[in-house]
Amino acid sequence: MTHIAIELPEDIASRLGGNDQLSDVALRALAAQAYRDGHLTHAEVQRVLGFKSRWETDAFLKQAGAYLDYTEADLDNDLAASRRISPA
Repeated sequence: MTHIAIELPEDIASRLGGNDQLSDVALRALAAQAYRDGHLTHAEVQRVLGFKSRWETDAFLKQAGAYLDYTEADLDNDLAASRRISPA
């Protein structure tokens, strides 16, 4: 696993919660932004953050404002596929 270091003034770091909490906050922020930018998939976010379920990952991404890029065309394609496999 790769480790990164972020240097902050001591007074600011202590106000932000100390090393353990800062590491978690930074990792979560990085994962959410990477998902927004399309660099991580949903499954990769789940793996990076150690979530046990898709639902936990969905809740995290929703809370972080990192929504699935799902267009109207995607919806039309999904509806068409659903109609093809579902009996009338």
